[in-house]
Amino acid sequence: MDSERLMRQLQEAGFQVAHGRHAAGAKAVLINTCGFINDAKEESVNTILSVIAAKKRGEVERILVFGCLSQRYRHELQQELPEVDRFFGVEEFDKIVAALGGVPSPQFLTRRAIATPAHYAYLKISEGCNWGCSYCAIPLIRGKYRSTPVEQLVVETKLLAARGVKELLITAQDTTYYGMDLYGRRRLAGLLTALSEVNGIEWIRLHYAYPAQFPEDVLPVIRENPKLCKYLDIPLQHISGKVLKNMRRGINSRQTRALIEKLRTEIPGVALRTTLIVGHPGEDAAAFRELENFVEEMRFERLGVFCYSEEEGTYGAAHFPDTVPGEEKQERRGRIMSLQARISQQLNEEKIGKTFRTVIDRREGEYYAGRTQYDSPEVDGEVLIPAAGNALRPGKFYDITVTAADAYDLFGQQQALGA
Repeated sequence: MDSERLMRQLQEAGFQVAHGRHAAGAKAVLINTCGFINDAKEESVNTILSVIAAKKRGEVERILVFGCLSQRYRHELQQELPEVDRFFGVEEFDKIVAALGGVPSPQFLTRRAIATPAHYAYLKISEGCNWGCSYCAIPLIRGKYRSTPVEQLVVETKLLAARGVKELLITAQDTTYYGMDLYGRRRLAGLLTALSEVNGIEWIRLHYAYPAQFPEDVLPVIRENPKLCKYLDIPLQHISGKVLKNMRRGINSRQTRALIEKLRTEIPGVALRTTLIVGHPGEDAAAFRELENFVEEMRFERLGVFCYSEEEGTYGAAHFPDTVPGEEKQERRGRIMSLQARISQQLNEEKIGKTFRTVIDRREGEYYAGRTQYDSPEVDGEVLIPAAGNALRPGKFYDITVTAADAYDLFGQQQALGA
């Protein structure tokens, strides 16, 4: 969303702006970087190097780099990559516009260009984080938690809906903490209700719900409000009490299990997506087996796994030696993902013969690719409908009956047109 806000600022300043693969031939290239984990850092640096190569070939005149990696390592990057014209931190949109010779437009900060397909958009409801998990550098980069006022988020949502957005993906470093800094209490439930009242919005999907001190007044909103997807992205990271303590997650194994049970009881049919970290300091063989057993027992609808990477400046880097070898981390990740693939296959096969309201994202080759309310874009599976004999439109909803399934995707046929 930072890229989208910057794109709109540049458009208001009179620049022609293209995104991603559509940016070929641009005079100036702006690169938004991530500095959260090693893989993301490496990807950011490789992208910068590829654009530097294009500059040396005369294909690019200027390179501007911004975002988390630049915020955290600006001095080092300036020394190592002198071919980059300017480095900027996070949210320095006005400085970037000015560096390109434009005039910033602060009055348009609630407006964005849309880099996603036109029918869905991300809505970031806060910046920063207060938790201080031992492995996480986000507070070092983004600072303390700062909620965006409800009124501003409603205005932004209305502007998105007016442009054809039908699905909101709610994001933040921690969505469940929303409102504490502004209102003295958590206000996520009220925010979701307010956003659901915006005409044109049909689905609202909640991501990055921190499990500790989970605000239970959110549960009836997800259960009873027809616009709230029965979907919750809740990064649990681990189940071993020892590892959770080392991670400084603020929640133990018993509380984690109780929360999952409550979520599934209070929101029947909810799809739970979680992420796990393997190889964290303290994860010995017994702790990993506990994690494997937990995944087998819980049968999460969606699950991703990261390997622990030591981040300088974090509590973990200062207090816990990174003792698990890289090959062992990868092996553990592979075991969890193989286990989850089997679980996903079984859960998907249970959907054969059932009909789901499905939004179409795009046509790709011989199939239309869509999603149910249980699938978030880019990270979850899809519903694939044969293009032959069908005339489906991206951004429209259809009733699709599942006819087959694999470990991550469903295959289906249109039954009747929806909204």
